[in-house]
Amino acid sequence: MNNDLSAWIEEHAISLPQKVAIKYETSCISYRSLSDSIERAARYLEKSCGIRRGDRVAYLGLNRPECLIVFFACARIGAIYLPLNWRLAPPELQYIFVDSAPRVLICDSIHHDIGASLIPFTPSSKLLDIEALESLLDVPTRAVEDSNESNWDLPVLLVYTSGTTGRPKGVVLTQKALYFNALNSVDMHGLDKNDHILTVLPLFHVGGLNIQTTPGFFVGATVSLHARFDPTETLSSIALEKPTLLVLVPSMMFALNQHSSWSAATLSSLRVVTTGSTIVPPGLITTWHEAGIPIIQVYGSTETGPVALYQREEDALMSVGSTGRDALHTELRIVNEQGCDVKSDASGELLLRGPNLFQKYWNDEASTQDVFEDGWFRTGDIGYRDQRGFVFINDRKKDVVISGGENIYPAELEQVLLRVPGIIEAAVVGIPD
Repeated sequence: MNNDLSAWIEEHAISLPQKVAIKYETSCISYRSLSDSIERAARYLEKSCGIRRGDRVAYLGLNRPECLIVFFACARIGAIYLPLNWRLAPPELQYIFVDSAPRVLICDSIHHDIGASLIPFTPSSKLLDIEALESLLDVPTRAVEDSNESNWDLPVLLVYTSGTTGRPKGVVLTQKALYFNALNSVDMHGLDKNDHILTVLPLFHVGGLNIQTTPGFFVGATVSLHARFDPTETLSSIALEKPTLLVLVPSMMFALNQHSSWSAATLSSLRVVTTGSTIVPPGLITTWHEAGIPIIQVYGSTETGPVALYQREEDALMSVGSTGRDALHTELRIVNEQGCDVKSDASGELLLRGPNLFQKYWNDEASTQDVFEDGWFRTGDIGYRDQRGFVFINDRKKDVVISGGENIYPAELEQVLLRVPGIIEAAVVGIPD
């Protein structure tokens, strides 16, 4: 393993200097140019902003190449990249800002005013416009001196997740965790330098950042980056740029196959489309399979990097509705209320263990201890493993309805309802009776 994640880019800058690393709007950034920009960004953050190991560098804005440049620059320095969810309300952003206390907040022009309103809550923070950073990265200057000191066990990513209840929790992922997450993704997708990844998910989620995007840079692939998801632009990009891999959440899949251009869409370049984040309706998967596109599912959370369980391409048709098997570098147990492993086809809580898991919750030792038991992360999800080893998710543990002493999982019933012709969406809740 190298000293930090930015070494991935440096290695490709030597072996594949002219290879396109990032496509964004009308621009193409080669691995050589990307490596130079990361060096300049790291120097600027260190010299002009005083960023040191462990300091947080926040970004609030839409997807753009500078997000990734700053992320790898933080890895180079040993700092922590903090992507902020621009969909959150100001009070939610204020809580995260105060809790994380970033030294620098970088904003795009759309979110500048919101960013400026956050600065007074942490007076030591500095506001920086992404457009200003973009011009600084054009300045030809050498960056941070190489160090023999490893950043591998240092935190590099802080992502806030609210889970199902309570205040947002800051999930701390180390560089080592993201390395093993990348290895899991490579195994899941058969990912290599010949792949072309289309990223339309927001990079403030680990799904957009780490299911395919950062693993793509690990192997030297090309990433086409969209500022945000737009069905028309996505279908157009698939037809014109011919990506091989794409991650979509179910709502995006539905939006695309309801689009007026869907029936005439050119999708043949796609090897697979990866989905997850929630239980995926089988009918939605079938629609894509009928279009000749294998749909594979990934299971995980912010705490797992997120790649923890997955299907591979050869599993797509033989295990529809499953979230796959254990990842290459992640172990799975399914246990009952007493903590004992259950047999095949019996439901229980999913427990995970592996080097891709998070280090801790930021400033929250109590919550960290609550979710770990003897090194196993308690996911709070209920599911079962069939005789072939494929895992199916029933529901969240906290969503279970108990009737007459029996556990009823709303999501399991919702899947039945979604198979009924004419039902597009279904929600099952329990009420006292």
